[in-house]
Amino acid sequence: MIGEFELINRLRAKAGVRGERVLRGPGDDASVVRTDGVVAVSVDAFVEGVHFRLATTSMEDLGHKCVAAALSDIAAMGAGAGEVYLVLGLPENIGDREVMELMNGAEALASQLGVTICGGDLTASNELFVSVTAIGHAADESRLIGRDGARPGDVLGVTGRLGGAGAGLVLLERKEHGVPVEIGEALIDRQRQPLPRLEAGAALAGAGVSAMIDISDGLASDCARLAEESGVMLEVQLAQIPVDEGVDEVAALLGTTGVELAAGAGEDYELLLTVAADRASAVEQAGEAAGAPVSWVGKALEGSGVRLLDRSGSHRPLQGWDHFARRSSARPHRGQA
Repeated sequence: MIGEFELINRLRAKAGVRGERVLRGPGDDASVVRTDGVVAVSVDAFVEGVHFRLATTSMEDLGHKCVAAALSDIAAMGAGAGEVYLVLGLPENIGDREVMELMNGAEALASQLGVTICGGDLTASNELFVSVTAIGHAADESRLIGRDGARPGDVLGVTGRLGGAGAGLVLLERKEHGVPVEIGEALIDRQRQPLPRLEAGAALAGAGVSAMIDISDGLASDCARLAEESGVMLEVQLAQIPVDEGVDEVAALLGTTGVELAAGAGEDYELLLTVAADRASAVEQAGEAAGAPVSWVGKALEGSGVRLLDRSGSHRPLQGWDHFARRSSARPHRGQA
């Protein structure tokens, strides 16, 4: 492997500067970025064996996915994406070629989204890890949406379709599955190369959503987080969850249903939101215009916690991902690839 500073120079040469905010990018002790309002900052960490396996992902896909997952948090705040910072922990078996492949994936997504990879750091490590700091911008605090704004009477919605990423992971780990090739490839793409809902997040914030969170750890878990922060109960009608094509077939391999897989698997990086009932139509229109149709799956009530109701009205105790509770399984959290 080449020396640290030569590798840093190669990484710097790969990163493009986009927009007018970045005054100084990689190369100094700190980057310098212009802002005319407020910034939203999110930090995510991805560790081999916990959040991803190199047996089922390429380094290029890993770079893409780590950046996408971090920017999904910015989307959930309704902020405009700005800059990204990467920290890489490199074990001895990872050489400069693999590092550049990871950077290729990260930079390709950054270019697609108009984001600048503005700096970071490299260090030796016993395990491969990637830490991503993502920055979002807004004119003022009132433009940003938190998890704490849901109120009793609000309706609960999700963008897009769910379960695809979780089903894609199953297909990566099971070579014999019987799912049609085109459908299987689409599901695997959702697992390997998700796209954060940046345009939709800003549009939905402008349309008046009251609370929002990205679906990274599964609908069940992320509903629980939103409910806790807002001090409400969220009631979800499982039959109304929009499920990706092919998820039912993959779920059957696991002896479960597509809805259950969609509610628990996570990593779809869609947006979960609440809005006052009289603003629901405006939110639907904003989602459609941003290419992220909104489906209504429940409502906020007085109380606490989450009720996941099947067609009979019975509560189903489903659970999303908690990587501390399942350390040994290397299943999805933010950035499992």
